Amino acid sequence: MAEPNPQSVGIVEPQTLHVAETMPLDCGKTIERFDLVYETYGTLNADRSNAVLVCHALSGNHHAAGYHNEDDEKPGWWDKCIGPGKMIDTDHFFVVSPANLGGYNGSTGPGSLHPETGRHYGPDFPVLTCSDWVRSQNILREALGIEQWAAVIGGSLGGMQVMQWSIDYPDRIAHAIVIAAAPKLSAQNIAFNEIARQAIITDPEFHDGRYYEHGVVPRRGLMLARMLGHITYLSDDAMRAKFGRDLREGRINYGFDVEFQVESYLRYQGASFVDRFDANTYLLMTKALDYFDPAHETGGSLARAFAPATARFMVVSFTSDWRFAPERSREIVDALVDAGKQVSYAEVTSDLGHDDFLLTMPHYVHTLRAYLHRVACERDT
Repeated sequence: MAEPNPQSVGIVEPQTLHVAETMPLDCGKTIERFDLVYETYGTLNADRSNAVLVCHALSGNHHAAGYHNEDDEKPGWWDKCIGPGKMIDTDHFFVVSPANLGGYNGSTGPGSLHPETGRHYGPDFPVLTCSDWVRSQNILREALGIEQWAAVIGGSLGGMQVMQWSIDYPDRIAHAIVIAAAPKLSAQNIAFNEIARQAIITDPEFHDGRYYEHGVVPRRGLMLARMLGHITYLSDDAMRAKFGRDLREGRINYGFDVEFQVESYLRYQGASFVDRFDANTYLLMTKALDYFDPAHETGGSLARAFAPATARFMVVSFTSDWRFAPERSREIVDALVDAGKQVSYAEVTSDLGHDDFLLTMPHYVHTLRAYLHRVACERDT
């Protein structure tokens, strides 16, 4: 673990909600007796009005901030933004960070044992949507005794869940903070996801999704999927600045092994991802991304889809994000304006790309800190 940091939430312990009830899913199936693992940071106030829900993106999980033990070298995935005095200030907020249903490290997912068969769910785990995740998160809200979230916040796929919260449970969310998201995926984005899924499915070690029972992992396919995805999370400028055309050994070797530094970087990212993620979960998460389209139920009108929402919105985009470009965030803002909702918008000048939402550029931090300070002041009055 790094040296003690007064702005860190410190050592945190995951908790698990055991859900006995049957929950209907959008695919027409149900799931029963499932677990949701989550972490909390900060203190819930007396009237339980200062709770903030963090929704994670595709490769995220419940461990958003702090460390699990003294030996941890890396903190949670959004540690830069969650903690005392940080953007999501745990001096004011009680932050709840669940791992989505269908995940790989605590919440019930394809790698879990089916309670009736004793066999891994594997490919039998039902396909999920953002609405399903929000439905399960609402069960967690009820279990924690929280009447209304002071805010629900998330980036990328997490931002899509935020929008779904505002539509499905409008009375349970006061502020919706949507970061680096889109109202639906473009055809290009769906195409990227399909290539990633095909890389996994066609791996000889996939075994039709039952690789757990064979004691193997479709490493090659999952590695390729991550490499492809990681390219889309970075901007061209960021990759040029970081790698250029630098050669690993300073010379051309005229072969097909790693020669350029960017090749080495992508292989490292892919290999490390295999050790911490589940292939079936990757398939589920990318399908949930593909299916997200709240306007589908309202004849293509996003403004009508937002009609039930009562939350106030903050929408943030990044200029170098080409996967969920600022134009997509402006579509959300325009629809909210057309629907008569209260919305603020910030377009942050950035260099890295889609992953900028995980970082701490001054404009980004100052904007969200100011917005969340206003949310905190509402709860203190």
